[in-house]
Amino acid sequence: MTYLAPLIARETQAFVAAHPKSAAQAQALQQHWLSGAPMHWMRDWASPFPIVVEDAEGATLTDIDDNVYDDFCLGDTPGMFGHGLAPVARAVAEQMRAGATYMLPTTLAAEVGALLAERFGLQFWQATLSASDANRALIRWARAVTNKPVIVVFDGCYHGMVEDCFVELRHGRTRMDAGLVGQVSDMTRTTRAVPFNDAGALEAALAQGDVAAVLCEPAMTNCGMILPEDNFHKRLRALTRKAGALLIVDETHTLSTGPGGATKAWGLEPDALCIGKAIAGGFPAAVWGVSAEFAARITLWTAGVPAGALQQATSHQDDPLSPAGTPAVQGRSGIGTTLAGNAAGLAAIAATLREVATEDAYRSMLSGTEKLVAGMSEVIVRRKLPWCVVHVGARAEIVFAAAPPENAAAMRAALAQRELNHALHLYLINRGILIAPFHMMMLVSPATSEAQIERLVAAVDAFVGEAG
Repeated sequence: MTYLAPLIARETQAFVAAHPKSAAQAQALQQHWLSGAPMHWMRDWASPFPIVVEDAEGATLTDIDDNVYDDFCLGDTPGMFGHGLAPVARAVAEQMRAGATYMLPTTLAAEVGALLAERFGLQFWQATLSASDANRALIRWARAVTNKPVIVVFDGCYHGMVEDCFVELRHGRTRMDAGLVGQVSDMTRTTRAVPFNDAGALEAALAQGDVAAVLCEPAMTNCGMILPEDNFHKRLRALTRKAGALLIVDETHTLSTGPGGATKAWGLEPDALCIGKAIAGGFPAAVWGVSAEFAARITLWTAGVPAGALQQATSHQDDPLSPAGTPAVQGRSGIGTTLAGNAAGLAAIAATLREVATEDAYRSMLSGTEKLVAGMSEVIVRRKLPWCVVHVGARAEIVFAAAPPENAAAMRAALAQRELNHALHLYLINRGILIAPFHMMMLVSPATSEAQIERLVAAVDAFVGEAG
C-alpha cells in the first residue's frame, strides 16, 4: 500500500456519501451511454463516478446533490469567461427564434469578420464548429498552397482530434501516439515531431524542404504547461520563413493570455491562426484566420486548378505523400461542414467579442491569476515542496517538478506521479473545488472571486499537510 492509499480511500468514501443522486444517475447513464457519459472524457475525473450538474453561473457550479463548487476548470477552457453569460445567452436565443442555421450568411457575419480581423490581426476568416475542424482546414490549405506534404508539430502538442498531430517523439524519432485508436495510416510519413524550445531540432526538421507548415501552440498546455524560452518564437518565425513553410498558431488554450491571445500579447506573426473553445463564450464554435498573403495563395490555387483536377487528385489518394490538390468547389474540398458558420454560432461569437472578452474582463482574470500563482508559490516554498507553478495569462498549473520543464520529455516525468495527481484532485472535489481533470490546470474567469482563490490555495495547503 502506498502512502496516499489511505487518504484516497477516505476521500472516495466521502465523495460517495456526498453524491447519492449523482450515483443513481451514474447507473442510469451506464444503460445507454458508452463509457457511462455522453462523452468519455467526462469520466476522466478523479471521482468514482461523474458529478451530475444541476446549474452553473459565473465561476460557481452546483450539482444535483446540492453540492456547490468553485469552478476553476470552466469546461477545460470553453467556459473561460464564466458560465451562464447573459450576452451570449440572449444573442443565441434571439438568433434561434429567427433560425439557427441556413447555410447562408446573416448581416452579422460582416461585423464578426471585422471584429476578428481587428482583434487578432489577420484579415480573412472562416468559421467552424471546433478547433479540431479549424486545424484540419489549415493543414489541408497549407499543403495545397505549398504543394508540400509534411507538417511539423511539437512533441506533447494537442491540436484537437486531428489525426496528423497524434504523434510523439521517442528516442529522437517521431512515432505514432500509442493511445491513438483505430488509425490505419502511418502519420509519421507526413508529420514530424520536434521538442518544444529546440530551435536546432526545428531547423533540422525544416531542412528537408518538404514542410508545408509548422503547427504550434504559443505555450504548450496539454501535456502540462511548458512556456517558450526567450526568443524561441522569433527563431520559429525566422526558420519557417527561411524554409518556405507556413506558421500556424493554435490559440485554443492560450486565448487566456489577453484580448488578442498570445499572438497579440507577445507580438507573434503567424500566417494563420486557430481559435476555439472560448471564442463563442461556451457555445460550440471556432474560427480560423489567415493573412492576406495566405488568402491570396488560397484564391490563386482555387482559381488556377484546371477542370477535371478533382478526378486527377483522386488518383493520388493512395499515396499519403501526395498533397491533396482538390479545389474548394461545391463542398467537395473536405474543408468545412454544413453547420460551420451557422447563424447561432456567429451570434455567440459576436456577443463574446463585443460584451464578454473585454479589456476589463481580462484585467480581472489576469489580476486574479497573479493572486493565485502568488498563493500557490507561497505554499510550495513554505512547505518545501519539489513543485512549481507555471502560468500563461489566466491559465495556471501546479507542476510536480522543482523547476518548470522546458519540453514534453521533461514534463512526462512530472506527470508520471499519477497517484499524487489523483489524490489531490479528489481532495479538492470533496472540498468544493473543481480544476481541470487531466492535470493540475486552473483557470481564473472574470467572475472568480478573491475568496474562491483563497479557498483553492488553502485546500492545496491542507492537502499537503494531510498527505505528508
